[in-house]
Amino acid sequence: MSADQPAVALPATADVVIIGAGVNGLATAFELSKRGAGRIVVLERRFIGAGASGKSGALVRQHYTNTAEAVLTRESLPIFQNWNNYVGYGTCGFVQPGFLRIAAPDDEEKLRENIADLQEAGIRTWTVTAQEVAELEPLLFTGDFAIAAYEPDAGYADPNATMFGYARAAQANGVQIVTNCEALAVRTQGGRVTGVETSLGEIATGNVLVAAGAWADRLLDPLGLAIGMTPYKSQVVIFRHPIDLDSKRKHHVVIDSIFESWLRPEGENGTLIGIEFPDRQGDPDAFPQFPPPDYVDSCRQALAGRFPIFEEATMRGGWTGMYMMSPDHHPIIGAMDGIDGLAVMTGDSGSSFKTAPATGICLAELILNGRASLVELTPFRPARFAEGEPWSDERPYGATPNDLSISR
Repeated sequence: MSADQPAVALPATADVVIIGAGVNGLATAFELSKRGAGRIVVLERRFIGAGASGKSGALVRQHYTNTAEAVLTRESLPIFQNWNNYVGYGTCGFVQPGFLRIAAPDDEEKLRENIADLQEAGIRTWTVTAQEVAELEPLLFTGDFAIAAYEPDAGYADPNATMFGYARAAQANGVQIVTNCEALAVRTQGGRVTGVETSLGEIATGNVLVAAGAWADRLLDPLGLAIGMTPYKSQVVIFRHPIDLDSKRKHHVVIDSIFESWLRPEGENGTLIGIEFPDRQGDPDAFPQFPPPDYVDSCRQALAGRFPIFEEATMRGGWTGMYMMSPDHHPIIGAMDGIDGLAVMTGDSGSSFKTAPATGICLAELILNGRASLVELTPFRPARFAEGEPWSDERPYGATPNDLSISR
């Protein structure tokens, strides 16, 4: 079998076709298969993890400046924590060192109010002072903020292991995953889905989920469903722990709106960091696989600004991925108005790895029952843009919150 041939042949028909073998598409396939949804086929233009999910920083935190996304993570966290019992295949690689959300002093009141909302939503989080942060993380610089949000149950996962586990579990339930098969168009007739045209032929179906990441607009726009999404680059750099840092202890996951960065441990002796950066738009078919030198330098400055011990740490690698940014920087999840049988999970703005387990459940419920019951999806509805009601968080952080993506 050559490298460009699929491992599984394209079937002629399916009850549900999922476009995109990223974490959200695979989680949905698994959840559908658990519910006896019939023949489920996942189409992937390259290979599992070739898109944004495989390049994710894979933070698993519940702190958001809105409760809708926080609740999705709240429902996802137990699945990460109990992977063997729930999914039963592979491992998600979840590590739980805890999470700190650092905001500038001007955002202190917003932080307190957001924490109160999260607590009311059932999330275990609270405010800690800068002194308490120093006790939790003695090497972390605390001189530029007064309080932070602390979340002891948070951590990070292995994004590719998570996808592979979902894929194996779905396949064990009869799901067909067809790789090296690009979805070219969603076919419709009389206002409903009839099939998907692919690079390997056409597959007939009455239900399609577009979870195609940075390529989603190419499938939606020709249907008259243009939302105005933009492919963005997500770049991370890994620094080796310096000699004076004890690698046996995993430092906390940190999102820091002062340095506009997000960071977590990586492997046995590294730290992964990403930052907000002006050069973000890109072509998902042609973008540099590695961050440019100026991005690496800016990452080092942000990391050393928060953890001074990293000032002379060795850069050990990095990568670039592409995700889809929605017009309001929030995920788009739900049924598309005007075409029966078409659902989307797109425009996730680089922040939907951690919510994928719950999103998969919600999308399976939506496809089978017409609505999601686990979490209310109304805030995520695709129609909000046509309705003139884009999503705006009440208490975002930072001087330019609408320019933030993953660190929001």
